[in-house]
Amino acid sequence: PKAPYAKAISGAEAWGQLPERPMYGAPWDRIRPRRCRVALPACDFDWGTAQPPRTPLADTIIYELHVRGFTQHPSSGVAHPGTFEGLIEKIPYLQALGVTAVELLPITEFEENDNPRYHPETGVGLMNYWGYHPLSFFAPKAAYAAHPGEPVKAFKHLVKALHEAGIEIILDMVFNHTGEGDIRCPTWSYRALSESRYYLVNPACGQYRNDTGCGNTVNANHPVVQDLIIDCLRYWVTEMHVDGFRFDLASVLTRGPDGRALERPPLLERMAADPILAPIKLIAEPWDAAGLYQAGQFPCWGSWSEWNDRFRDDIRRFVKSDAGMVPALAARLTGSPDIYAASGGSPISSINFITSHDGFTLADTVSYNHKHNEANGEDDRDGSCENYSWNCGEEGRSHDPQVQCLRQRQMKNMAALLLLSQGVPMILSGDEVGRSQQGNNNPYCQDNAISWFDWEMVSHHHSLLRFFQLLIRFRKHHAMLRLRHYPLKTLYPALTWPIATWHGCELGAPDWSHESRSLAMHLTAPDGVSDHDIYLIANAHWEPHDFRLPVLPDAMAWYGVADTSRSAPHDIYPEEEAPRLQTQNVYEVGPRSVVLLVSRSNGKTG
Repeated sequence: PKAPYAKAISGAEAWGQLPERPMYGAPWDRIRPRRCRVALPACDFDWGTAQPPRTPLADTIIYELHVRGFTQHPSSGVAHPGTFEGLIEKIPYLQALGVTAVELLPITEFEENDNPRYHPETGVGLMNYWGYHPLSFFAPKAAYAAHPGEPVKAFKHLVKALHEAGIEIILDMVFNHTGEGDIRCPTWSYRALSESRYYLVNPACGQYRNDTGCGNTVNANHPVVQDLIIDCLRYWVTEMHVDGFRFDLASVLTRGPDGRALERPPLLERMAADPILAPIKLIAEPWDAAGLYQAGQFPCWGSWSEWNDRFRDDIRRFVKSDAGMVPALAARLTGSPDIYAASGGSPISSINFITSHDGFTLADTVSYNHKHNEANGEDDRDGSCENYSWNCGEEGRSHDPQVQCLRQRQMKNMAALLLLSQGVPMILSGDEVGRSQQGNNNPYCQDNAISWFDWEMVSHHHSLLRFFQLLIRFRKHHAMLRLRHYPLKTLYPALTWPIATWHGCELGAPDWSHESRSLAMHLTAPDGVSDHDIYLIANAHWEPHDFRLPVLPDAMAWYGVADTSRSAPHDIYPEEEAPRLQTQNVYEVGPRSVVLLVSRSNGKTG
């Protein structure tokens, strides 16, 4: 295809099919030719009564998933596995889980055969499975449609069905580079039109800048490329009814023609002033592969949010009992004011996550000390070595009941801290049922059971799924967990927060020392918010501790909603069924566990 504005691309409707006559020589001989259409035939798609849910960002719970991987496993039971239509069949599952938005890994056209490597043991060709190598910014992936030639229609049906279910759709857009790679790779579009217009090129040697790790870097602030990106975003919002975007390696969008970061990137200024784009959800991955790191300082105007990798690392490190993490835990629980407050941000500037497509799953975070990426064909050199994981005593799959029990508890600990923190939580697809990638923390090329959602896990790990469901329900029920702004007089690192009181084992005596591994937080509703008191205790110590409980008014009592040290179904209760604590002044918190209490009228169940 030669047209950057192509709305549909044909020629690769069947996923992974190899070309009969290779278009290119090795190692690109698996790539298929494409044809493009810039203008589509007039089609009055019937949106019916479906309207964008427009869920406030503070109330949003994101679920990150891969369209193919979500239903490709034989256990999915859908009519059209690995497609937009297959995802539609699983919307009731998403509703039952309680998430409010799906964030889809790239769904614009890419070449899944664009990977020259082979599995080191089987010899099977590896894939560009994730799709972070776009051939088009406008065209939905043809192979994600169940019926050839209908990807646009299929995608619209998906959006319509999600909106009818009250679920928003966020697209992961890759504007930082294209699938043309470096000068050794096949030319598809932009290079043929104007190499220096679309890419950052070193004028001294004529080589592409590679700030993305993928061979090229898009010249995002060139006027023509600005127009392309903004027109693309507007198209997805106005024509396809998309609710938001996540921008992969978004710091590339701040680089100027010479590759240096701009203080006021023209592209981002134009996006902020655009009446169509300004109101939607915009999420930055605030770094790139060349070392530009802008968390808390991403140059934007308006309500952008950012993936908060410090939330991921700090929660993982606290839960696995690293020393010195209690002050960081307090900051993450309160919306990371140490990162966002100084620049005028808010709790909802932070997209909180413990896992994403890029890295270990939740189950692997508690099952592996080291990555195991040999299947990727790169001798285990790929993927991050800093996973902040702990295998609970045995590497990989374990049949030891004690190890299995501890892993379940650790997963629940991280889930609780994620869903009870200020900010916008994001859950990786399958974490709620303990999905494993067999220790692979970079399965970008694995189109197989390593990456697919095994639907038999829903019944096998129902207690973990129930834990997620009830935590999500609790979060939705308490506005105090979903603040849109930092309370006045929020200070960091003094750790004073107007609606939170910090405690240790003794009331009013939090232990901020390096060797401390536990913290209690008492939340009381701010002015204008009607809510119950919440008491959260996080104990990452390997020993139990007695925690004194705050004294409530005579008409109120503490009720136990969750305790991860207990076996299901007593690990969590629907809030209305939570038992009244027999002892109201002290609670024994088990080793490596999280406890959630809520105040309620004494003796009542509602």
